[in-house]
Amino acid sequence: MNELDVVGVRVEMPSNQPIVLLREIGGDRYLPIWIGPGEATAIAFAQQGMTPVRPLTHDLFKDVLDALGQQLTEVRISDLREGVFYAELVFASGVEVSARPSDAIALALRTGTPIFGSEEVLAEAGIAIPDEQEDEVEKFREFLDQVSPEDFGGQQ
Repeated sequence: MNELDVVGVRVEMPSNQPIVLLREIGGDRYLPIWIGPGEATAIAFAQQGMTPVRPLTHDLFKDVLDALGQQLTEVRISDLREGVFYAELVFASGVEVSARPSDAIALALRTGTPIFGSEEVLAEAGIAIPDEQEDEVEKFREFLDQVSPEDFGGQQ
């Protein structure tokens, strides 16, 4: 498993489909995952440190984990089958729960939990961006600094 960090979310054109972009820590691969608008909003809120007036589903899940004294220790993007990504939530107790990667990422951002991607997933779907193409990644980051969760059409 390779540790990943969340670069951010954006809307892919012309399909208007949100994606979350993950970056391999200590590597040159990026992993784009197409997600729904609600999850895009949840991820963007978490990255921007925004707290909605009423808890979103991922905020509620975090609050329930805190109330029950359960610790999420890692999120794994573990598989890619027929174009569908799969993830697991791994808890301190050893329990693992299957999840959509978008939900797992949104929860990981709220709990400060590390995100990992399997070598197989990164080999199949990762995009290597050499150092000389870092300008494109920087442009993407600049875009992320200007986008707001409302741009994804999700509910608050």
